[in-house]
Amino acid sequence: MGLALIGLSLEELQREAGFCGFKPFVARQLADWLFVKRASSFDEMTNLSKSAREILKKNYHIGREAPAGEAESSDGTRKYLFKVCTPLGGSLVEESAIESVAIPDGDRATLCVSSQAGCRMNCKFCMTGRGGFHGQISAADIINQFLSVKEAESLTNAVFMGMGEPLDNYDSVCKAIEILTAPWGFGWSPKRITVSSIGVIPALKRYLDEQKCHLAISLHNPFGEERVQMMPVEKAYPIKDVVELIRRYDWSGQRRVSFEYTMFAGWNDDKRHADALIRLLKGLECRVNLIRFHAIPDFKYGTSSQTVMEAFRDRLNANGITCTIRASRGEDIFAACGLLAGEMRRTEVNYLHNLENSKYYD
Repeated sequence: MGLALIGLSLEELQREAGFCGFKPFVARQLADWLFVKRASSFDEMTNLSKSAREILKKNYHIGREAPAGEAESSDGTRKYLFKVCTPLGGSLVEESAIESVAIPDGDRATLCVSSQAGCRMNCKFCMTGRGGFHGQISAADIINQFLSVKEAESLTNAVFMGMGEPLDNYDSVCKAIEILTAPWGFGWSPKRITVSSIGVIPALKRYLDEQKCHLAISLHNPFGEERVQMMPVEKAYPIKDVVELIRRYDWSGQRRVSFEYTMFAGWNDDKRHADALIRLLKGLECRVNLIRFHAIPDFKYGTSSQTVMEAFRDRLNANGITCTIRASRGEDIFAACGLLAGEMRRTEVNYLHNLENSKYYD
C-alpha cells in the first residue's frame, strides 16, 4: 500500500517526489491537495499529469479513512471510532481502534484527539488505561482524525487529550503538530492546540523546548504518596519535579500551562489538598481546571459534589490560583474525560463499549 501521504512533512514529500522522478514543485502541489484542498483521492489532483497520478496510486495512499462508527450526545458532542493498523513486534500487525471527540461550543469547535491505541500509563481511574496499550499510531493516524470527522471544515481548536499519553508517542505527535501549524499544511496558530501529559519528564522537556503549543498537565493530587496510588507514573516522574521543570519556562507570553484536576469524593477534594495544591503552584502563571469524575465500573471512588467542587475552586481563587470547573460534555455517549476505550470486533465494523446505553451506528 505504501506510505500514507497525510502523515508526511513537506521535506518528506519532497523526498518522495524525488524518488518518483517528479519536479521539486510537485511536493508543494501535493501538500496543497492533501492539507488545503483536502483531497481524498489522487484522481482529484487535476494539476498533476495522469502519469504522475498513476505513479502515486501505485506507490502511496492518501491515508484518509472514514470513521468506523460514531455516536452523538444530547449536548451535541460527537464521538468517532477509527480503525488503525498498529505494528507490534516487527512484522506483526494488530487491528486496533482509537476514538476522537468533536465538541461544539458556540463559534468554537474543538477536536479531542487520540495519540496512541490504548495507553501504557495505567492510571486507575481511566478506561483507556484499564484497556492496556495496543501500540503507537502514526502521524497519518492523527491527521486523519482532523480530516475525516464531519466537523473537519469548522474545527477551530485541538486538544491532545484523547486515548494515550501524547508525550509517550512524541515523534508522531510532533510531526502532526508540524503539519497542523505549517503554512504548507493546515496553517493553524500553535495557540489553537493544547497537548496534555501526565508528566513524562524527558519528553516534556523536549516539548517545552521545541513546541509553542499550550500544555495541560494531569495532576489530580498534590501529594506524591497519594498520587502514586492512582497514577504509577508518579514513581518515575514525581509531580513536584514536573512542576519544577515547568517553572523554568516563561509563561507570560502566548503559550499557556494549565493543570487538570479530577475531583474524587473523599480522596483529593478537601481543604488539605487545596492548600497543598496552592503551595505546589504558588507563583506559577497557570490555570487549574477542576474536572467532574465520570464513574467507571469497579472503582471505589465517586465524584465530588458540586458544593465541594465550588468550595475547592473558591479556595484556590482566593489564594491567587486561577481555577475553574470544566463543564462535562458527552458523558451519555462515554466521550467525557477518562471514558474512551476504543474497542472493536475483529469480524465486524461495529463499536463495542463496556458500559451500557452507548448507541453506535455505521
